[in-house]
Amino acid sequence: MPKTQRKHRTSEQLMSLQNKGSQHVSKKQKRSHSNGFQYPPAFWDNLSKIDLTKRALKELDRRNAQAALHLPPAYPRSSRPITQRNLAEPRSSQRRNLRHCGTRMRKGIEKTARQGGPDLSDLRDLPDPLKALRQAMSSSRSHRRISNLSLTSASNSKPSPNTTITRSTGPYNRNFQQNLIDGGIYPHAYRYPDGQVPAKPKNWEAINRRLLQPRPSLSSSRFSEEEFEDFIQVDANAAKERQVTTSVIPIIEGDTADPKCVSGGIPFTHLDPLTDGTLAPGNPDIYYGARPEQLDRRVRDELSGHIIPSTQEDLPIVPNFFLAAKGPDGSSAVAGRQASYDGALGSRGMHSLQSYGLKAPIFYSNAFTITSIYHGGQLKMYTSHLLPPASPGGRPGYHVHQLRSFAMTDTVETFRQGATCYRNGRDWAEEQREEAIRQANERARDCGAKALAVDASCTSGTTVELDYRQSEDSRLNEVPNTTNDLLELDASSYDKTGDLRDETGAPVRRSPKRNPPRTPYAPADGIARRRGRLRKS
Repeated sequence: MPKTQRKHRTSEQLMSLQNKGSQHVSKKQKRSHSNGFQYPPAFWDNLSKIDLTKRALKELDRRNAQAALHLPPAYPRSSRPITQRNLAEPRSSQRRNLRHCGTRMRKGIEKTARQGGPDLSDLRDLPDPLKALRQAMSSSRSHRRISNLSLTSASNSKPSPNTTITRSTGPYNRNFQQNLIDGGIYPHAYRYPDGQVPAKPKNWEAINRRLLQPRPSLSSSRFSEEEFEDFIQVDANAAKERQVTTSVIPIIEGDTADPKCVSGGIPFTHLDPLTDGTLAPGNPDIYYGARPEQLDRRVRDELSGHIIPSTQEDLPIVPNFFLAAKGPDGSSAVAGRQASYDGALGSRGMHSLQSYGLKAPIFYSNAFTITSIYHGGQLKMYTSHLLPPASPGGRPGYHVHQLRSFAMTDTVETFRQGATCYRNGRDWAEEQREEAIRQANERARDCGAKALAVDASCTSGTTVELDYRQSEDSRLNEVPNTTNDLLELDASSYDKTGDLRDETGAPVRRSPKRNPPRTPYAPADGIARRRGRLRKS
């Protein structure tokens, strides 16, 4: 084989090895990025209570290490360098340390030593704090170097189009729930510090009656025992959350009237923060809303931060029916946090839409939002309603109450009841949403009609004023050329009192609100000046 070909192949092999190395580094960077995500310090500072989690301990270590960098040394540094010989002579180093102590301190140390020294029996396996700090600092430096190297390698290599960077969402952290409570978003079965129970929405009974209305699609003749057995098998085969969302939930939902009104799996990055801005955006597995074209464009522009969840404009808006699904290995607690969060986002959007065009926000103390969770064959439905702020200028409160719960894999009758309540709740949420949209559209049209009327009146008044001013200017700017013209103007245009008259002899009315504009030639002054010039001539 020629030497040039060997060299060329060797260079190609080196390039392939470098590409594999860069891909390996990018994969390691992806994993480390997802595992090393930390909430900002403001998230922990705003919590009234912090649970002992791994992320909380990492934040504590970070703050301790940062504080230790600014502390003075605990012991006076020796002028001699630290060598192996010095480390091998503990007795001599102890004597040297005693020389730096005063007489009173030295006597206290000697007295304590004669009695056996301090009792250290309760301290076991305690590492040297300075040594642990040095190791932590060294590991952080090495991690920083590795991160910089990974970023450099990733920037030099071309990113793969299928590569995505994922971060753990907020509800998976137990402190996420405390942040919601501090922000006035209270979960199901919450009790105030004084033991008071949050009140249920005023339309609680009406919602429950609405959920129990029978549906022909779930009757015994339409949904058989065999179909229920198929549902049990599908639920057992769904091992992941995605499989539950795509195969199990559609059986419970049935047919969807308008597919353009349902979406899911899209982060609500366009909505304004509910609390202090440190929480991850909401991301329900399924949500129902309205088509964007159903709502007036002016309303959408003014309330976009409360009713438009995504920057993709063709997705449903004003969502008020949510579902959080979990696989067999998922957590019911995480699903409950997601339900509280999503329900509060929907309640805020409905409240903003209902208050559009009013002088002050209106608080009904009713529920207009339903959120559900499905986990391990259990379907739970909740209401989320908004209460006025406790103090002027404060944040409103959001309360979650459980409506119903069903074991969907128990019996066929239990499945029918659960699916009936779920579908009726979805239809009820649509009715509340469409009514709020109708009222907002009417107020937007009324405001637009009033604005057009005001503009029309202003325009017509300006037109009349301009017509009058133009006609008067055209008459007054006719300058006489001869003495006879002056006499005719003097006699025909003015009466004995000096009032201006038209061709018929009727006095010309002037606007009482605004004086006519000054022209370069006023009639009375012009006649006087011309008469004076004639006399002089």
